[in-house]
Amino acid sequence: PALDLPKIRRNALIEIVPISMGCLNRCTYCKTKHARGDLVSYTPEAVVARVQAVIAQGVREVWLSSEDTGAYGKDIGIGLPTLLDAIVDSLPEGVMLRVGMTNPPHIIEHMEAVARVLNHPRVFSFLHIPVQCASDKVLQDMKREYTRADFELLADYLLEHVPGITIATDIICGFPTETEEDFLETLDLMHKYKFPVVNIAQFYPRPGTVAAKMTKLKSSVVKDRSRKVTTLFESYTTFDNLVGTLQDVWVVEFGKDANYVVGHTSSYVQVLIPREENLLGRRCKVRVDSASKWSVKATLVEVLAEAEALPQVSISRTSVLQSPAQLKASNKPLPGRNLPPSRMTIEEDYGEEDEEDERAGNPAFRRVVLAWAVLVMTV
Repeated sequence: PALDLPKIRRNALIEIVPISMGCLNRCTYCKTKHARGDLVSYTPEAVVARVQAVIAQGVREVWLSSEDTGAYGKDIGIGLPTLLDAIVDSLPEGVMLRVGMTNPPHIIEHMEAVARVLNHPRVFSFLHIPVQCASDKVLQDMKREYTRADFELLADYLLEHVPGITIATDIICGFPTETEEDFLETLDLMHKYKFPVVNIAQFYPRPGTVAAKMTKLKSSVVKDRSRKVTTLFESYTTFDNLVGTLQDVWVVEFGKDANYVVGHTSSYVQVLIPREENLLGRRCKVRVDSASKWSVKATLVEVLAEAEALPQVSISRTSVLQSPAQLKASNKPLPGRNLPPSRMTIEEDYGEEDEEDERAGNPAFRRVVLAWAVLVMTV
């Protein structure tokens, strides 16, 4: 679809901009290839034009979305760094960019350039890199096209060259060929990196995939491994080092608790600030008072002025758009329904469009998301 189609945002301050459709991978457990086909990238000019258009509408956070950001442009002879540099050059002060999910194989060749971009003051130092499993044998069976050493090379480079970076990852528990020794390798990787954000999923055999034809592990084994990963993840905290520090925060939403507004640090850590209506859409300096597993709480120090005036949008808690599912349940008409279907898009998913998304909609697939609260906007 064209990038300039009318869109209904659930949050007027955040825009999700797809940079490509489809992927180059052939993971044995995933049906993304079946549903979306091979990689088709938008041109840098089209993406930049969309970014500039939404900034003019008052957007403060731009999220790049793709099944695999690192593979961008391979179908049109352009590398990801070319796109990122063009976007960053178009960002005014006060608008932040979040780079989307990327699998290790394609991003490794760009890791120096990506590290440079993630250090830019208008780019969040955050990257979602799904590892899925730390066993090379299982990764081969999944056809993930990388090894644990490849993942560690990438993670170590980013941690060294992008101070304070937040690395998010995904873990699949109970892939059919995963032995106990394989699983222990995954636990070891989590011990080593203590990822702040982890999506934990139990393997589900998607019909029509190669993995669906494999002999499944006992459900009790899969559940036990999922519990062990969950327990390990919940055993550590990652934001304690922020307590007492001053942080720049970009405020973009109301919190679930009506007493707070929510923003993000440059590393995309969620920050809760005592509610003041005029903070939405503003960049603030705060002092971090306390930290929890999922976020930090902070006290406002000052509202920072931008070098140039940005378009303003008016947002109240009651005017935040409901999701399509909520609208359907309430029997209310979808906003924009008078537009022809071919000329309207709706942001149905308020998170990353990664290769696991389509599986989450299957009720038989028990996806356990433990830390996505750090990333997903709460309404």
